[in-house]
Amino acid sequence: MQISFTAAEIAAIAGPRSTRGSTSETVRGLAGLDDAGPGDLSFLGNPKYKSAVASTKASVVLLPEDFAGVPQPNQVFFLVEKPSVALAQICTRIEQSLWPRPVPGIHPTASVDPTARVPASATVGPLCVVEAGAVLGERVHLQAQVFIGREATVGDDCWLMPGVVVATACELGRRVRLQPGVVIGGDGFGYEFVQGRHEKIPQVGIVTIGDDVEIGANSTVDRARFSRTAVGEGTKIDNLVMVAHNVVVGKHCLLCAQVGISGSTTLEDYVVLGGQVGTGGHIRIGKGAKAGGQAGITTDVAPGSFVNGTPAIPYLLERKVAVLQQRLPDLFRRVDRLEAQLRDAE
Repeated sequence: MQISFTAAEIAAIAGPRSTRGSTSETVRGLAGLDDAGPGDLSFLGNPKYKSAVASTKASVVLLPEDFAGVPQPNQVFFLVEKPSVALAQICTRIEQSLWPRPVPGIHPTASVDPTARVPASATVGPLCVVEAGAVLGERVHLQAQVFIGREATVGDDCWLMPGVVVATACELGRRVRLQPGVVIGGDGFGYEFVQGRHEKIPQVGIVTIGDDVEIGANSTVDRARFSRTAVGEGTKIDNLVMVAHNVVVGKHCLLCAQVGISGSTTLEDYVVLGGQVGTGGHIRIGKGAKAGGQAGITTDVAPGSFVNGTPAIPYLLERKVAVLQQRLPDLFRRVDRLEAQLRDAE
């Protein structure tokens, strides 16, 4: 990664509320506080690393507004409202310089059906397939080996990375970003047991993905048995997440790695599911609810709840139970002694 920003350019992007110190160094890299050296940009995103600021060698450090320390010689502190957000703004500028939007056009190795609609501003990369009746919006970018099925719709400014599949009739909103290997619209897992055999139930619905959704590598959103599977505007989905048929995910939800959501479950807006959370089917998780990592949710969850454990129960109760579990061996030993004493007394 090769970058070059002056301290003044960093300040123009981050918009610090105040500045301490100065540096003549050019920012050429990003690093953690402990690993940074001259020419690096670093930040304090977690208070537990506060002590590392005094010894960091970074030339530019993004810090919260209430930070009280002073910089070393040839070092500048930019005090901002949220250092992590300021760093994200800088990384956005870096991303634009490292991976500029490609020149529009259709690669010679791509297969685009004559009935598909591909605007002049779109980019269709090597070995992509765009089937009959598919519609690409303005400035869509399909990297290598992307498959867009019949009558699928991809909204303006979407960015689909290598190996993405958007199956027949599925719909992406605007500014959707799909990481490598994402599959939108694979068949839902539906079977009926008939005369000793698992007979497939046709999955004839679609998937709709709202504006500004991002989905991580190798995640899947299954086609509905009927009607639609839906992911709401602004939702962010991590790698290796499974969203089953007829699930409805609300707006601005966060689904962390290896989450699995069973069929016909509804997540209301602003739900957060930690890594490896699993849900049963046909349940509702209320607005703003949160679940800790590896929680197993088998019943409805009230809005605003924080649950943990399997089966999931209120977080504070689950923590108390976890502490008490560690005392069970001692409890059993005490019970054994009491039983022995009672037998002796008899």
